Amino acid sequence: MGFEEEILIPKTRVAVLIGTKGSVRRDLERRTNVRLKISTDGIVTMKGKDALKVMNAKSIVEAIGRGFNPVIAKELLKEDYSFILIHLEDYVGKGADLDRIRGVLIGRAGKARRVVEQETGARISIFGKTVAIIGPADCALKAKQSVEMFLTGARHATVYKFLGRKDD
Repeated sequence: MGFEEEILIPKTRVAVLIGTKGSVRRDLERRTNVRLKISTDGIVTMKGKDALKVMNAKSIVEAIGRGFNPVIAKELLKEDYSFILIHLEDYVGKGADLDRIRGVLIGRAGKARRVVEQETGARISIFGKTVAIIGPADCALKAKQSVEMFLTGARHATVYKFLGRKDD
């Protein structure tokens, strides 16, 4: 009996998932024991005998699709690592100025994102209409709370204080 999952990633991320001469795909297949079928349209089908390994592969593929470097995405193979995906429109509504919202999350010269990453130990990718987080479960959860604070209108100083940062 086999397990199968299918997801759609942005076409611009297909080449990243495949890697140079198929290196990323091969490494992911080897490490998860899951077969990947990747279409140029961005449809990725994962097949394997172990449901947990198929779900792990799905999380990694989704992370790459959401803008993460494959090396960072493969950290999801670690025991306690989590992948969290936040849809910006769930917080700010459809038709909101997503460029402005992304600007708030990134901060001037990338400072806001960098502070959240440094203080939580999680990695953040802001891509399209989503914010993706990878890290140890407790770190990813704290990063998610920080992002949600920004999305609900908290000032940068308030979020930094929540994170335990003394300056700003």
